[in-house]
Amino acid sequence: MKKIVILGLSLILLISVGGCGDDADVLKVGASAVPHAEILEFAKPLLAEQGIEMEIVVYDDFIQPNLNLSDGEIDANFFQHRPFLDSFNAEYGRELVGLVAVHIEPMGIYSQQLDNLGEISPGCKVLIPSDPVNEGRSLALLERAGLIKLKAGVGISATLNDIVEDPYSLDIKELDAAFIVNALPDAGLAVINTNFAIQAGLIPVRDALYLEDGQSCYANLLVVNKEDQDEEKLLALAQILKSEAVAQFIEDTYAGQITPAN
Repeated sequence: MKKIVILGLSLILLISVGGCGDDADVLKVGASAVPHAEILEFAKPLLAEQGIEMEIVVYDDFIQPNLNLSDGEIDANFFQHRPFLDSFNAEYGRELVGLVAVHIEPMGIYSQQLDNLGEISPGCKVLIPSDPVNEGRSLALLERAGLIKLKAGVGISATLNDIVEDPYSLDIKELDAAFIVNALPDAGLAVINTNFAIQAGLIPVRDALYLEDGQSCYANLLVVNKEDQDEEKLLALAQILKSEAVAQFIEDTYAGQITPAN
């Protein structure tokens, strides 16, 4: 897009820089700090070998990177799974698409007060993420752990109103996913997204009392605007993120905390 701006007697032609395709050499990619930005940092020199510079923008929430992407402030983002993306598109009326699945982060149930789920007592305070997708996912995890029972068929769309059996009379509290780790000492149990658990020094395979299996619908995606999904720079990044080199980096760096997506 071109803009003509007149300053005094001078005529200046400005080229605005926004979404993909305006700058042939730079990609601006939003990401959560851990592990997404770390994976992108590994991919950065591989992308540079193709003459493409990547600028990584770190976010600490789950909404702003999608808003910034759809508004053209960044070219792609990397932090979310498909159910969350679908929920965002439906709620905000955007058209973001997953370009490639990169890795899977199992959600876990953690505690600093209990050594195992067998020690749970009535009225136990349980923290779960407040955003709709991760709320449903965490409730489904609590059900698989045998702590509650949900209405048949609700799956990851569950809300607190869908709990039909609660033998421990759990005191379930919703909190922004990014803040749950800091609140863990004050709760009996907490359901924590793996990226926040790793960032806080927790090792899911060691520290979680119960760990989600790697269901493919939770694979973390490189996400772009629908109209940009054939953009060569983005396809180049997608190819690198699915490469053997990146898969090996994920396996070596995170030792089973996260795994490459199929």
